[in-house]
Amino acid sequence: MSDAISVTLKKREVTGKQVKQLRHQGLVPAVIHDHGKESIIVSGDYVEMVKMYRQAGKHHPVQINAEGIKYTALIKKVDIDPHKNTMTHVVFNAVKANQKVEAEIPLHVKYDEGNDSSPAERNGLIVLHNLDTVEVMAFPKDLPDSLEFDGEKLVEVGDHLTVADLIVPNGVEVKTDPSQQIASVFEPSALAAANDAAAGEAEAGDEENVDSEHESSAEEDTQKDEIRPGGKKEFEDKEQGHNPEKQ
Repeated sequence: MSDAISVTLKKREVTGKQVKQLRHQGLVPAVIHDHGKESIIVSGDYVEMVKMYRQAGKHHPVQINAEGIKYTALIKKVDIDPHKNTMTHVVFNAVKANQKVEAEIPLHVKYDEGNDSSPAERNGLIVLHNLDTVEVMAFPKDLPDSLEFDGEKLVEVGDHLTVADLIVPNGVEVKTDPSQQIASVFEPSALAAANDAAAGEAEAGDEENVDSEHESSAEEDTQKDEIRPGGKKEFEDKEQGHNPEKQ
């Protein structure tokens, strides 16, 4: 794990739709859930919050100073405005140094020195990456910044690697199904044919279903995050885009 990441937050009284005023002031509303205690409603400087998220992701502990009270926390959820691509809300889960936590760890492929691709790709084949992250459990100090897998093992069509092939350091338990594929090798022509076939099966009206599945519920979700006692709920798997004008 890399150096400590810290952020300074201030307690806030503004909630609900009024938080858009904070965003106009260059602040990001946030909440800290602390092991079933009352949630701590806070806000932070936009530039600092974005920098913190880029460094920490959802896997690196963050040292929070909230007006003299210090917390160690993981980022559980970040709301992003899909139109402006700006951060609109952050949810933290406070963690304890002596208790294991679950976190979402990104995957990186490694190659032999001097190579920047797998043997399959160097021979004109295509490697499809099926997973970007996996769920792990570890003490906060043992959470890795990433987990690696050996891209040199991807040589021929049909070769694949699974979660079980990840290089996992001591003290880290991978919770994702070990049989789940993380990368596999295809012939370019076969992959193109599969894509064409999938497109050919698409039906008119599918785009309406997609739109309805991605409608923003920022205000409702943010309120739920801020009023419930934290620390008990499982980490959410995906970041969801939200429209700050609805808050």
